[in-house]
Amino acid sequence: MQPRVDFISLGVRSVDAARRFYVEGLGWPVRGEHPGDVVFIEVNHGLILSLWDAGQMHAEAGVALPGPVPCITLSHNLPGTEDVDRVMAEARAAGAQIVAEPVTQPWGGYSGYFADPDGFRWEVAYNPTWAVDDDGKVTV
Repeated sequence: MQPRVDFISLGVRSVDAARRFYVEGLGWPVRGEHPGDVVFIEVNHGLILSLWDAGQMHAEAGVALPGPVPCITLSHNLPGTEDVDRVMAEARAAGAQIVAEPVTQPWGGYSGYFADPDGFRWEVAYNPTWAVDDDGKVTV
């Protein structure tokens, strides 16, 4: 697994309120969104901040809702489903707890989740609507 983070996802109580704050309030640029579900904001040279409905995020990442702290995931995006399987196997071999085996998700992509030794969730994902170049840069 390459040492990089492509997405930081925040499980928010209200996607609309979070959008108002980050996009309308701070002026951050939207790179994609599904109104009411998730907003993708490019925050630095390809790094994406995802504002995601907390209920949906908790369910997909295998975190109990409401949980002791807000759900945060780090996402490692890849160019294909076979890459997701390979990286999940690498994480398992490194001692990660697999909390959600890779599956085709309702949003059309393919992803799984593992927890690091402190319980932080990593999403390993392929999204067929996004490009991942040879250097790993994700384009939304």
